[in-house]
Amino acid sequence: MTSSQITGTAQHAAWQARELPPVEEVRPGLWSIPVPIPHNPLRYVSAHAFALDGGGLGLVDCGWEHEEGWTALTDGLTSIGADVADVRGVLVTHLHYDHLGLAGRVRDASGAWIAMHPADGDAVRAFSGRDAVAAVDAQVAFLVGLGADRGTAVSDVGAPDRWERFHRMAVPDRALLDGEVADFPGWSLRAVHTPGHTPGHLCFDEERTGVFLSGDHVLPRISPNISTNPQGPPDPLRDYLGALASVGERPEPTEVLPAHEWRFTGLAARTAELRAHHEARLGELLDAVRTHPGSTPWDLAAHLTWSRPWSEYERGMRVFAVTETDAHLRLLASRGAVVGTAGPVPRFTAA
Repeated sequence: MTSSQITGTAQHAAWQARELPPVEEVRPGLWSIPVPIPHNPLRYVSAHAFALDGGGLGLVDCGWEHEEGWTALTDGLTSIGADVADVRGVLVTHLHYDHLGLAGRVRDASGAWIAMHPADGDAVRAFSGRDAVAAVDAQVAFLVGLGADRGTAVSDVGAPDRWERFHRMAVPDRALLDGEVADFPGWSLRAVHTPGHTPGHLCFDEERTGVFLSGDHVLPRISPNISTNPQGPPDPLRDYLGALASVGERPEPTEVLPAHEWRFTGLAARTAELRAHHEARLGELLDAVRTHPGSTPWDLAAHLTWSRPWSEYERGMRVFAVTETDAHLRLLASRGAVVGTAGPVPRFTAA
């Protein structure tokens, strides 16, 4: 199996320099446009613009909704001789704000349709107009159910005004199912359902050029966050690993265009690396359960290896770490490797 190789050299160089990469035409009529994400280690999302037969553009993902992001997107379109009013349709890989956030503003400026997988589209509808106080209460209760004390959970989740923007995201106009071809005239963008990062995550196989838009499902450097949440599926990591295996068995694309970091080749090799990473992580967690029997997911997260010392984790970073730990525990439990106690807060021991 050929190992993955960096092909987005300008993107990679910009990453190392901690700069925004350039707008690039990666195939005739297909451009990557970086849109910055405020105060986030991922730095930017790559929106991809497609020149459509008959005129106009199609977008895959849009970016985080803020003025700097809007300026980057519109300036990027100007640099390729286009305008936001030229956009005819927006495909959204998944519901996260750095991908969906600007879609509503694009639709308002152009009249474009927005399409997502129905699993994520339904989640956006459920979020839309929901009371932020109720959403915060639900998230706090979920973290308490993972072993957090209430005061820490309240502090980490934050005030309702932090959540308001997530309840104003654009509700999609269209649903796109696995195997369907998107309405981008001149292209053959076939949807590939890859649940895990979100229930309705989509990749896109562009069958004419052989490029594969991997969204957040397969990234060249890191594994996407796979977390549990109050309204989410029961075993998201099992979903993710299954989708990784399926993607790894597809014909090798000419190039992978992820939503973050840089373009690369070697999709099968990268999916194998990601699966191995999670198996190693599951092994580390099982060792932690054996060493600290009767621990909650919140407790066990502190005994795992992270990118920085656990004492530096707080607020959103800690929430993601704990809910990711919970996702790994659920998979271990479904495999029969650990057993959780019944009750409002599970405590795990090795089977």
